[in-house]
Amino acid sequence: MRMSLRRFARLGDDVAYLKLIDRIERLLAKLLGFVLVVVMVAATFQLIGQTAVALSNPATPWLGEKLNRVLGDLLNLLIAVEVLQNITSYLRRHVVQIELVLLTAMTAVARKVIVLPAGAESKPQLLAGLGIAVLALAAAFWLVRTLTLKKPPARTGPARRIRERGRSPRADDGAPD
Repeated sequence: MRMSLRRFARLGDDVAYLKLIDRIERLLAKLLGFVLVVVMVAATFQLIGQTAVALSNPATPWLGEKLNRVLGDLLNLLIAVEVLQNITSYLRRHVVQIELVLLTAMTAVARKVIVLPAGAESKPQLLAGLGIAVLALAAAFWLVRTLTLKKPPARTGPARRIRERGRSPRADDGAPD
């Protein structure tokens, strides 16, 4: 009992608290990744099965509704793969990569545009909303990409002095020669 009270009291320390939160975040990200993989595998088998059944029936109308449904399912799986990449990227670098999130969002909006049902052209508000979403995501991606390319790469380790031949480390104290 005393041991658990001591551990609980240690959470008042910022470093211990942040370590606990970090562990919980990583555990949840791994759990979400695992659940996503299970769902993706099940959805892939389901899509393959439905497509095989449809292919075995020569009367299946592939143009129109059936094609839209298959494309929608394929794009859903692609979006799931991108979300899984977001999760694994977070686990590797412990940073949410905004470019990848924006690309996933653009794929989701593109999926919505691709699988619009017949007659959607009679809904101008829907089309305008999707168009604005595409433009906003593209502008955000361009802005993030531009800023990322202009920013110098982050230092990944401690600074090191490079010794010149014939000079001791003391000789380079910043004073002009």
